[in-house]
Amino acid sequence: MATRRAFLKGAAGFGLWTGLAIPRIALAAAPVEQRFLLVILRGGMDGLAALPPYAEPDYARLREGLALAPPGREHGVIDLDGRFGLHPALARLAPFYHRKELLPIHAIAIGVRTRSHFDAQDLLENGAAYPRGARDGWLNRALAQLQGEDRWLGLALGHAIQPVLRGPVPVASWGPARLPASSPDLLDTLAALYGDDPLFAKVFAEGRRAEGMTSDILGGSIGMGADERRGPRQFGTLIAAAGRLLAAQDGPRVGVVEIGGWDTHYKQGCESGRLASQLAHVSNALAKLPELMGPAWRQTVVAVVTEFGRTVRMNGTGGTDHGTAGAAFLLGGAVAGGRVATRWPGIGPDNLYQGRDLLPTSDMRGMFKTVLQDHFGLNRATLNDTVFPGSAAVLGPPGPLIRT
Repeated sequence: MATRRAFLKGAAGFGLWTGLAIPRIALAAAPVEQRFLLVILRGGMDGLAALPPYAEPDYARLREGLALAPPGREHGVIDLDGRFGLHPALARLAPFYHRKELLPIHAIAIGVRTRSHFDAQDLLENGAAYPRGARDGWLNRALAQLQGEDRWLGLALGHAIQPVLRGPVPVASWGPARLPASSPDLLDTLAALYGDDPLFAKVFAEGRRAEGMTSDILGGSIGMGADERRGPRQFGTLIAAAGRLLAAQDGPRVGVVEIGGWDTHYKQGCESGRLASQLAHVSNALAKLPELMGPAWRQTVVAVVTEFGRTVRMNGTGGTDHGTAGAAFLLGGAVAGGRVATRWPGIGPDNLYQGRDLLPTSDMRGMFKTVLQDHFGLNRATLNDTVFPGSAAVLGPPGPLIRT
């Protein structure tokens, strides 16, 4: 019996990773039509590179070796507002800014000053006031305020459920299959073999039903190539799946995707190199979302965040070390974009945090709370006390963040 139960548990888990594990999703109407996609850049993206304050008097001097050329020069900054710009590798996001569907946010950080990846990522995802302050993720707690009894709204994309989505509220998951697809004949044989087993038959039927729905939505075109199942290229596969699944009328409404590789201690590069390659992967993938989502794009917010920024100055190995404040991005048809949202502290030597980092002036929790309140209509008191406990006084970026 113990072996059988372990097998059934594993079989159910296999269904999660190879298909969209939402047994009754096609039978229930969505309680909300708004969509939200959280993109986590693990490792600490250099916000001063992605969103350079090129007009800052100290920018070129303090960022020697990392400073991009001014706008109008070859491989130069893409100007946004005369003060800030985009890294040229993010060129495909520039049209979103001009359509007022991109809101770059600068000088933003988690609520605790730490340069530990483990603590910073924990704080980013648990939403508490201190590391390991909660056992579930803030987005799972937010789903508890939205999710109906017969409808799973949350979706983890990849081969693990991200901590921000973990908790008592059940969520679905999808990842590109790593094994060859089973033949229909084999599946029919297994279904007949275990048809009289009430426990296995239910799990198997739900897995096949979920797989069929996923295939209908994705059309069998996501993640087919081996190069699209691993490394940075997988990010594009996951974003494409997220766009189509979130856009589906009876699909999920909240998704999470992550991409690593942002810990650029060594040979970070400037207009090209390690960081530029990462930025291009993200930009190219996100730029396809409006087409993938169709009319649902108008009701969508995508938040691109990282656990901390990086040092203002380059280190001795051509990279940057763990820092404090950095940049985040909101994009989507529901975003009040077309400006850079920041209480800019400056990067002069007297303005730096501990003499080395961009000073935080906005709290990441404040940004998330504003999105959840203005986009999904969640109660502010619930956000302050339950979703982000003890966060009533935190200051988010200057608004508005969501279109009214």
